[in-house]
Amino acid sequence: MVNLVEALVEKGALKFGDFTLTSGKKSSFYVDLKAAFTDPVLLRRVVQRLVPYTAGVQRLAGTELGAVPLLVALALETGLPYVILRKKARGHGTGRAYEGEIRAGEKVLLVEDVATSGGTIQRAAEVLRGEGAQVERAVCVVDREEGGAESLREMGIGLEAVLRSRDLQSERP
Repeated sequence: MVNLVEALVEKGALKFGDFTLTSGKKSSFYVDLKAAFTDPVLLRRVVQRLVPYTAGVQRLAGTELGAVPLLVALALETGLPYVILRKKARGHGTGRAYEGEIRAGEKVLLVEDVATSGGTIQRAAEVLRGEGAQVERAVCVVDREEGGAESLREMGIGLEAVLRSRDLQSERP
């Protein structure tokens, strides 16, 4: 059986070369997990690796768009409800910054596809905590190991990852 990193390469979700990231930084690899998550077999493999991180939480949460397939699949696998946080609050209707229910006091696990600086997770945690949720942990599929874990630790959030940058680099052709 092909390992997870090899499967991501085969699916085109992990590419090697010279890339400019959203942050403007240069990178020797690019991770586009959205491509992987359109394959239900690969999505299931990833989600099965995420299930152990859900122990002790009452709800899942993540930001559109990257975390949505993970949230849905993980909720189906575990039975946990989830919240989708918007990148930007709606300018019409309810004006809410999220979809789903957040209950004060609930332990919420933040789920992310790729973590770099941790900024997306930080913003999501602030919204959740503003609604009274307890956010102490986050999990991502890939941690690019570019300071995200450290910045989240300063907020009292531990970041765990299925794969880290060093795991991906070991598969570099």
